[in-house]
Amino acid sequence: MRKHYRYYDLIMAAFVTVLVCSNLIGPAKVTQIEVPVLGTLTFGAGVLFFPISFIFGDILTEVYGYAASRRVIWAGFAGLAFASLMAWMIVALPPAPFWDNQHEYEVAFGSTWRISLAGLVAFAVGEFVNSFVMAKMKVWSAGRHLWQRTIASTVFGEAIDTVMFVPLAFWNTGIIPNDKIPLVIGAQIISKILVEVVFTPVVYKVVAFLKRVEHEDYYDTHTNFNPFTLDNSP
Repeated sequence: MRKHYRYYDLIMAAFVTVLVCSNLIGPAKVTQIEVPVLGTLTFGAGVLFFPISFIFGDILTEVYGYAASRRVIWAGFAGLAFASLMAWMIVALPPAPFWDNQHEYEVAFGSTWRISLAGLVAFAVGEFVNSFVMAKMKVWSAGRHLWQRTIASTVFGEAIDTVMFVPLAFWNTGIIPNDKIPLVIGAQIISKILVEVVFTPVVYKVVAFLKRVEHEDYYDTHTNFNPFTLDNSP
């Protein structure tokens, strides 16, 4: 760590919380809504909250730099992996004879190993792409036009996450018909980008606040972008 920060650990905790909740609570429900102009959108309910983790990633990279964001991404990966393992073990435990809610519990928390693994891989790749694009664009733009960096990084990161996750998790499973998978991918990407756009004014305020109180506005000019390390130095 370059120096002690007041809010870095709190942002890490919030990031992991949002990530775990959106991946454990959201995927169990597929929803469908009618949107003007766009028509019918079908998506997993977790898509409404999962993009917030990318917003945290944008804030972390913008203020603290890629290396600090990398550490948070791995913390989120570990938290999500443990939550998935815990859910699998608890669902697998034999229910008591008088407990009649096993089926409902399996529906809510019984993600298969395939869905859990797809979520972990897609999350890690998408988040690192998001942070990399954010860091590189900040250097290229000399710190100007924050909104361009947040939206562009989200387009790349969320698109890769979604394109990887949906087919890996649901192709030939019967949960989502194969011919509907492209529609689900498209709807999720659009929904995630819209969330980023809506939250852009909030991101501006949070970033300005953090830069002021942390006395930090990091530029990744000499950063080692290797994702496979927990080193918090550039």
